[in-house]
Amino acid sequence: MIEIKNVSKSYIKNEKIIDNLNLEIKDGEIFGFLGPNGAGKTTTIKMITGILKIDEGDIFIDGQSITENPVNAKLNFGFVPDSPDMFLKLKGIEYLNFIADIYKIDSKIRKDRIERLSKEFEIYDNLNEQIQNYSHGMRQKLLIIGVLLHEPKNWILDEPLTGLDPKSAYDLKEKMKAHSRKGNTVFFSTHVLEVAEKLCDRIGIINKGKLLFVGTYEEMKKQFKDSNSLEDIFLKVTEE
Repeated sequence: MIEIKNVSKSYIKNEKIIDNLNLEIKDGEIFGFLGPNGAGKTTTIKMITGILKIDEGDIFIDGQSITENPVNAKLNFGFVPDSPDMFLKLKGIEYLNFIADIYKIDSKIRKDRIERLSKEFEIYDNLNEQIQNYSHGMRQKLLIIGVLLHEPKNWILDEPLTGLDPKSAYDLKEKMKAHSRKGNTVFFSTHVLEVAEKLCDRIGIINKGKLLFVGTYEEMKKQFKDSNSLEDIFLKVTEE
């Protein structure tokens, strides 16, 4: 479970990028976080993960405060950022072993998981190459495998489907469904509204730092009866 309580963030004094945000992402659900560019999605995600300092309020990961107990909180989630361009001088296998070391994964377990996951995402044969030689999609796959290695209860994914080929995108969506069915949490941002419509148990729409809607797609359709798709609803909510 992820709980965001009365959270605000400013980069410039008296100009809130995130304005008193309250949101609860429940166990056993896939939650889609939507909004136009500059709405506050990535800023919110960076505060959830402890990358950015929270100005006001607090965020809890399975009851652990990201401000008061950041190490304990971070052990409870895996994070895929919106850009996979990191640790470029490392080889793929070095990066995965680095992640496994951080989370103290047993050598036998890590070897089995790395082999299984890298074969599923079709980069097994590239693990001994430097990440800087990977395509964008391959880098994205590597980061996703790194998240899956320690099997965290909460997945936090910022535009995770960007750059993935159709098969890998399908595989990731299936893993997201399976993860939530086990009573775990998936929180992800996306601009692909069709994916959110089909995949998410609940959806949140943010714009200009304020949460405009939270609920199921069915609840959205009841509220906006003259709309035929999530795209129509999204445009109406964000324009209003």
